[in-house]
Amino acid sequence: MSSSIQTLSIALCTYNGEAHLAEQWESLLKQERPPDEVVVCDDCSTDNTRMLIRQLAQTAPFTVRVVENDMQLGYNKNFEKALSLCTGDLIFICDQDDYWFPHKTRVMAEYMADHPDVQIAFCNANEADENLNDLGMPFWNRIRLDQFCKERWALGMSMEVLLEGSRMMGCATVLRRPFLTQALPIPTDIPGYIYDGWISLVGGACNTIQLIDQPLQLYRTHENQQVGTRPEPAQAHISLRERFTRDRAIKLEPLARTRYQLRKIKENLSERVPAHAEGLKQLERKLRHYTMRSTLPENRLFRVWPVLRDLQQGLYHRYADSAANGLAPYLAALGDLLE
Repeated sequence: MSSSIQTLSIALCTYNGEAHLAEQWESLLKQERPPDEVVVCDDCSTDNTRMLIRQLAQTAPFTVRVVENDMQLGYNKNFEKALSLCTGDLIFICDQDDYWFPHKTRVMAEYMADHPDVQIAFCNANEADENLNDLGMPFWNRIRLDQFCKERWALGMSMEVLLEGSRMMGCATVLRRPFLTQALPIPTDIPGYIYDGWISLVGGACNTIQLIDQPLQLYRTHENQQVGTRPEPAQAHISLRERFTRDRAIKLEPLARTRYQLRKIKENLSERVPAHAEGLKQLERKLRHYTMRSTLPENRLFRVWPVLRDLQQGLYHRYADSAANGLAPYLAALGDLLE
């Protein structure tokens, strides 16, 4: 299949974006592979964004569909609406304040044409300041999508990587329109996840999401952006002394929070993807581990078997923070036994 026969849509969401929208629009006009349509959903802007959109649409060399919401939906449901209105074979998600390199849509469309089993893919980006000056920081560095993550991804462990924290930036994403039947509607009951994180999980569950390992846009960082970079910070180091002296409830709270998050992800995915999906197995394995850790009995003797079992199976190592030292899995297991 050739990328030239695929129709391309861009789902662009706006809210009070007049300061930077014209530059983003300029980058869309310069695409080597122009879109066939741009769907713009404005979420009740109170500045001049709507007027600017109408002006830009009048001279666009592609079809522009402008939708002005009557009531504010919020960015999750606004992107859901924009995506659902797109008619192209491939849909690119677009923020109002970035800048796409001219070859972005061409490169990503060609990748999707060459990989028909891939339903969703995302690229890297270079971070820029408010004036679009390149800051020399690839976005994947900020979110710790490092070589180890890429190697696991290549081995079919994309779901495991995605469950460690947000890895896919919506505005760097392309997806096939049929994929939306699984991804939409976007759930609102998963703590810590917004629309792009959820969409990536659906792709991870079916192992149909892939990386395009090159920066294809500038990602503008500024005070007024609706959704900024969301790096997952390295877990705080807990000393051996703290493991013996801190309140048990303080130890269990983050474990229980992770268990709840994983359970909500499973509940929502179970309604969308086949029960035998490989990514669901990776999710269930992590959920079992965190359920065990967050529900260990008060009696330390009864903790020995489940803790040693998961340690022997390598689960403490598998879910240790990648930035932690080699002792971290053993210290976590020791803490589960003694705290």
